[in-house]
Amino acid sequence: MDKNITPQHILSLYRLPLNQLIWQAGDVLRKYFDSDKIQKSTLCNIKTGGCPEDCGYCGQSAHWKNVKITKEKLISIEELTKQCQEAKNNGADRFCIAAAWRTPPKDDFNKVLDMISTIHSFGLESCATLGMLTEQQATALAGVGLSYYNHNLDTSREYYPKVVSTRTYEQRLETLANARSKGIKLCCGGIIGMGETRDDRCGLLFELFKLQPESVPINQLVGVPGTPLGTSEKLDHIEFIRTIAIARILMPNSWVRISAGRDTMNDELQMLCFLAGANSLFIGDKLLTVSNASLQHDKELLSALVGT
Repeated sequence: MDKNITPQHILSLYRLPLNQLIWQAGDVLRKYFDSDKIQKSTLCNIKTGGCPEDCGYCGQSAHWKNVKITKEKLISIEELTKQCQEAKNNGADRFCIAAAWRTPPKDDFNKVLDMISTIHSFGLESCATLGMLTEQQATALAGVGLSYYNHNLDTSREYYPKVVSTRTYEQRLETLANARSKGIKLCCGGIIGMGETRDDRCGLLFELFKLQPESVPINQLVGVPGTPLGTSEKLDHIEFIRTIAIARILMPNSWVRISAGRDTMNDELQMLCFLAGANSLFIGDKLLTVSNASLQHDKELLSALVGT
């Protein structure tokens, strides 16, 4: 890791002419990956709503009473098996499970361990986002072979208190450290377009650079009506592309994923993201409680992108 990288260096990358930035990011992608390989992940919401955290972007928080969402308990192994088979049939490489918890309850956590084993029975990589983890929980997840643990930083340290108050930045980093200490790969990224400045985006990317997570989801805020950030001003698309490119340059060995917000992007914008270094996406009609691009449309997009 280049110890000379600073937030100021990252800001200088943002200021590059776009063609130079994309060219540089593309060179990094081609050096470390097969540039025609796009990783496909599927995200399954295994427990919906009622989360005690107050993340200002999330419709699953119990704090936002005006959000129309149906709370659901943990899904069954049978339902998970069905969804794993569907993901496998659709060409997914990784199957991700998400639960709206602050931290996993003991009884449900034991069921989650069984779910991870079920995912592996389909030959899929596993990823889980379950809230904060203790060291003991990370040990248990590693024991069933969890491939990745997702826990996003969301934004910069400075802007973070304007987004979340019920969980600190350091607690997020502690969960990531617990997972990594047990040999679990990290899936960690952020959300842009929450009203943060470019300096905040530099701050987020700097924290991610120091972590070097093996998977980096870059989300564009999907404004959920009834949440504090539901009416945030839309982010400029070129700024999103710049963020993707800089993530690729700073984290050359990582999968960089275009995540939430793709359903509002046209094909040309998504292709620019892949040219700028992204090499992963979520497939499936839904991401947790928000919509995603359709599976058929993604097949057509990827076919056009790789020339098949």
